[in-house]
Amino acid sequence: MRTHNLFILTAAAALSAAPALAQTQVALARDTTPVSGETKPADSTATPAPARSAAAALLVQQSQIQRLRPNDQRGLNVFEAPKNDTIPFTGFKLGFGAAFTQQFQALGHSNTALAVMKTNAAGQPYNANELMRIGHGPNNAVANAYLNAQIAPGIRVAMTGYLSARHHQETWIKDGYLLIDESPIDFLPLKVIMAFTTVKAGHFEINYGDAHFRRTDNGQALYNPLVGNYIMDAFTTSVGGEVMLRAGSGFLMGGVTNGEVRGTILNPQKRSPAYIAKLGVDRQVTQDLRVRLSGSTFNQARSANQTLYTGDRAGSRYYDVLESTTSTEKDQAWSGAVNPGLSSEMHAAVVNPFIKFRGLEFFGNFERARGRAATEAARRQWNQNVYEGTYRFLGDRLFATARYNTVEGRLAGFTQDVKVNRTQLGGGWFITPVVLVKGEWVAQKYNDFPAEDIRNGGKFDGFMLEGVVAF
Repeated sequence: MRTHNLFILTAAAALSAAPALAQTQVALARDTTPVSGETKPADSTATPAPARSAAAALLVQQSQIQRLRPNDQRGLNVFEAPKNDTIPFTGFKLGFGAAFTQQFQALGHSNTALAVMKTNAAGQPYNANELMRIGHGPNNAVANAYLNAQIAPGIRVAMTGYLSARHHQETWIKDGYLLIDESPIDFLPLKVIMAFTTVKAGHFEINYGDAHFRRTDNGQALYNPLVGNYIMDAFTTSVGGEVMLRAGSGFLMGGVTNGEVRGTILNPQKRSPAYIAKLGVDRQVTQDLRVRLSGSTFNQARSANQTLYTGDRAGSRYYDVLESTTSTEKDQAWSGAVNPGLSSEMHAAVVNPFIKFRGLEFFGNFERARGRAATEAARRQWNQNVYEGTYRFLGDRLFATARYNTVEGRLAGFTQDVKVNRTQLGGGWFITPVVLVKGEWVAQKYNDFPAEDIRNGGKFDGFMLEGVVAF
């Protein structure tokens, strides 16, 4: 996966298949027959993907695992895994999936930071604020592997592995957990409770906010209509448990985790549990209109290494932007992102509205985080706003999208707040339900950074092209 083969193959497939697929897609756009095993809107957190013909059903993996969000196009705009679906339990089942992604990057960057001279290991002077020279070309391919087991009615085990990533270039297990949607014993009171309750336990992607359902997760970039994630990326895995209650179009979730991306028993005096809560409503108002609104909170009083905004072990899609000549692709893997540095204490809240009217979608992310690092006595605050609009057409096979993302706050040791803003414009084409080609134009600017900081007057812009295969 460390070559540009995936990018070339995806582009070649798009060009060679275009005439036939264009005719097929027009036919599929008129068809209203659902794919066998497709998730139905049986609860407030699952909405069906675009209807497809029997011919389209041959292009996707037929679902055998219950309560599972599909990795392909059917998983678009599905948030929490569905509470109910049409898949019967017929005994133990084992399911496999994968996702592969590669980009072609054409970005440029610049800054106005003052020269800060240092000496390297060889005794030679260098400017620590000199930007690395970057050009146009393919980034390394990344990949995910998925393993799911249906072990009882409504009970499954899930595991995700990063086969290759920018930061962890070796195979790495992202998460593994047990999800329970039905009572494992024939006891009436427990069966009544489990009719509206979902329990998750293990090491999993925490359910803070709704943006983590739409972001790129290493090799799985199919749900993200653009290439890059948010500037301040709220995504992490932690060890703990979550309980979700659903009634009609409303839902309530509470969880407790260790608040860090890995489990450890060391330094107990520096750690306390992290508490997560989420409340929302997700309603299909009419056949054409769906409205979802959720609010989430995350609170941890003490941590040795809080990872809500630093839990992504995959790294940024924008390779080497605003990085110095001494940086490496692996160690400075989060280029273009902002780490607020609230590693010792974290109190965060986010509101996410989602509105879908026919092919038009709006998703918002309005977030505030307060906390401090271990060396700080006073709390600092960060705010992030995201506005994203997407229009899907031709049976949802084509889409155009735009996103505006701003963050503002104070970094440790700074005397004033800094601001970063990013504009992204793009679109994509689902060649098949498991193959996506998309691109974006991106421009990001850094404001009010000190003259001695490498990000002073910093900016990067240009084009990104990305190919995705997910099943």
